[in-house]
Amino acid sequence: MKYPEDFLNKVIQGDCLEIMKQMPDKCIDLVLTDPPYGIDMNRPFGSYSRPQVFDGDWDKEIPAKTYFDEIFRVSKHQIIFGGNYFTMFLPATSAWIFWDKNNGDSTFADGELIWTSFDFALRKLRVNWTGSATLKEDTHGKVHPTQKPVGIIGACIVRFSKETDTILDPFLGSGTTAVAAKQLGRKFIGIEISEKYCKIAKDRLRQEVLF
Repeated sequence: MKYPEDFLNKVIQGDCLEIMKQMPDKCIDLVLTDPPYGIDMNRPFGSYSRPQVFDGDWDKEIPAKTYFDEIFRVSKHQIIFGGNYFTMFLPATSAWIFWDKNNGDSTFADGELIWTSFDFALRKLRVNWTGSATLKEDTHGKVHPTQKPVGIIGACIVRFSKETDTILDPFLGSGTTAVAAKQLGRKFIGIEISEKYCKIAKDRLRQEVLF
């Protein structure tokens, strides 16, 4: 593959480590991603009394350090959801984001920690979230076990990138980062190892229109 023509505004199926190795140093303005947390999504959790049945064992372990090394090599800035699960691989930062899910008395967590490479004091972004019920408001619904709402991804893009920027999500899942980037007029690159979710992401992108 040749950068940029084989990468920009595309969903690429494959192991993101191998694909990022084909990208030049610092060619990406912002990596915005939600890697597997290694918390085993197939076990009972939260308000669920029974295990959730999802494809494979993708969430048994966190990505190896080499994945984060490549992320830092190819990008100028990074925003990593669930950063508290990867602190052994991430530099210390004051610039955490607290995603306030404003979910009332739900048994789900009140929020989520997002690691960033920027230089600011801790910030809070409030985007309502009550699990899959929230995604019913999205015309696509919930199609991935750890799918984030377009609202929180879009809020990060608006606040921490420019319209000329290129945004990479190496753990694309169902494509939310690419969808939000397209809606907001940014160039994007999405990498996803699952053929199933690549197809879903491409389908979602076909239904989006640039503002």
